[in-house]
Amino acid sequence: MVPEYVSNLRNYIGHDPLLLVAAGTIIYKDRKILLQKRGDNGTWSIHGGCLELGETIEETVRRELKEEIGITPINLKFYKIFSGEDMHCICASGDEVYYVNVIFLCDEYEGELKQDDDEVVELKWFDVDNLPDNINTPVDKAILEGIDKVI
Repeated sequence: MVPEYVSNLRNYIGHDPLLLVAAGTIIYKDRKILLQKRGDNGTWSIHGGCLELGETIEETVRRELKEEIGITPINLKFYKIFSGEDMHCICASGDEVYYVNVIFLCDEYEGELKQDDDEVVELKWFDVDNLPDNINTPVDKAILEGIDKVI
């Protein structure tokens, strides 16, 4: 879901490029990664979203995990910051975005997995060596590249 301040900015700039900060989490266990099938475009993705005004990166990650899949991370380990051309995206709406994406790893969480049916069509564990072809590009594809050597 797009934060209200981004929608307000879009009223002024239309579809022109916008720089956004996002945070995401790769949830894993036993060499498997939990991905969500997105409701907006039907591709597989990690869990996360845009920072809201006044939030820290960690608050964003915790909020997004609770909203999207109903869990609270017990341990978050910083993984990497992604930026540049690999994070350039033209959304289905025609909005152009360059993301600065701060990504964490998580192998322990509290709560039951429960998808938000407005944003998430399906949750599924994938073997790290056999990820689906239909990964959200270019952002999630770039983030997941080489993850098999990390977890």
